[in-house]
Amino acid sequence: MLMKALRVGLGQVVILVDFLTRPGKKKRTPQDQAAVEASAKDLTLYQFNACPFCVKTRRTLRRLNVPVALRDARHNELDRQTLLAEGGKIKVPCLRIEEAGETVWMYDSKVIIDYLNQRFSTI
Repeated sequence: MLMKALRVGLGQVVILVDFLTRPGKKKRTPQDQAAVEASAKDLTLYQFNACPFCVKTRRTLRRLNVPVALRDARHNELDRQTLLAEGGKIKVPCLRIEEAGETVWMYDSKVIIDYLNQRFSTI
């Protein structure tokens, strides 16, 4: 019981620190931002709200100004089951990438962040 309370409390601290230190969004021309939004429409991030690795990934999305659909795999049973059934495991963060009729499930925050930086930092 004490460990759960500690974990919940630390999760709230992580969320507060993220809110207070949130990075600014990348500025783009309207045409470039529209291209980013079109490119990101097939991306979905499965995450837990207070997970430090998920926070790190969401901060990168914000910094790059990439709008990605977020799915709560902790509190939404349908999202959790989708992550397990299609992705193969319940591990977050997980970026679902749909391109050319294929779906890729990318795990690990470092791999996801590297992918996002490579794909969206030059636009």
